[in-house]
Amino acid sequence: MLKVTNTNANVNVKSNNHITITDRTKQFAIRIIKACCFLDEKSGIHRTLSKQLLRSGTSVGANVREAQSAQSDKDFIHKLEIALKEARETQYWLEILIESELVDKPKFTLLLQEANEIGKILVASTKKLKDK
Repeated sequence: MLKVTNTNANVNVKSNNHITITDRTKQFAIRIIKACCFLDEKSGIHRTLSKQLLRSGTSVGANVREAQSAQSDKDFIHKLEIALKEARETQYWLEILIESELVDKPKFTLLLQEANEIGKILVASTKKLKDK
């Protein structure tokens, strides 16, 4: 069951486990930060990719949070669509890290799965809002 509402108090997109997309994307950002700290301990390409991953991975939640201040339903949808774009970019960087064998596959695969799930929630949310 997916519930989508646009309120000034919160972005209430809840999935079956009853966690808002706002909270879920914040927790995801924290996990991304920790992964980037690991990457930054290495040199060269790890650090370069870490910067890309950090920017896109933390931007997902920032854009969802920004949607709380949307001035209209159209603006709300737009901000969620930006979050979706950032989630997809994050998926890309995680795939690059995993497929290039620069990181521990199981740990980063969990991050990739979460990015995919967040993306699906954002797609469903924007579709539902557009259909209203």
